[in-house]
Amino acid sequence: MKVEVYDHVAGAREARGVAVIIDVFRAFSVAAYAFDAGAARVLPVGEIEEALELGRRLPGAVLAGERHTRRLPGFDAGNSPTEIRALDLRGRTLIHTTHAGTQGLVNAVFADEVLTGAFVNISAVAADLRRRAPERVSLVRMGHEARERCAEDDLYAECLQLLLLGQDAPLAEVRERLRAAPSAVKFFDPACDWAPRDDFDYCTDVDRFNFVLKVKREAGEPMELQRIPPV
Repeated sequence: MKVEVYDHVAGAREARGVAVIIDVFRAFSVAAYAFDAGAARVLPVGEIEEALELGRRLPGAVLAGERHTRRLPGFDAGNSPTEIRALDLRGRTLIHTTHAGTQGLVNAVFADEVLTGAFVNISAVAADLRRRAPERVSLVRMGHEARERCAEDDLYAECLQLLLLGQDAPLAEVRERLRAAPSAVKFFDPACDWAPRDDFDYCTDVDRFNFVLKVKREAGEPMELQRIPPV
């Protein structure tokens, strides 16, 4: 298994083989919590207007999204696990657009397969990849607003590479190591009401879930995340 590491939207376009698009704070943590809350479908999209149009086409759909970490006007939730967990998603469709994570998904068009990367299910992703042993794996760190490297996505890529090699990864240290990360400051600042304190704990709850999230693409249909249970 050849593992390569890329960054941001350009990196998503370079990804080949099985791509793992990484966004720890907070897109792919949100997606996992949405399925755990009973969402029937999660539709990641790149553009705000596309999200709004899907919302108009799909009665009862829930809109979640952000730009520059803040909830978008007219949306039901921001890019926040705390806000997602407060909604009744049972049997409903979540339409999700973010500044970084969903941009990676929509741009990974040359990969054979696309998975999401977050600490909440990192061991499930590692086990899935080890079991299937693809020839090529592309880890794409989306970073802060898909333009700057960030500690949480870098740490995820480091840990996943170790797990794929069958080595120990510092998963027990994740929460403490990320507490001082620049991108975590907002969670501890009461003035940042768009970044609830609990989001930090939810995003650093390592291996809370044992499922994998995989992109499904079908002609004429919106891109969709599928929840793949453990084998």
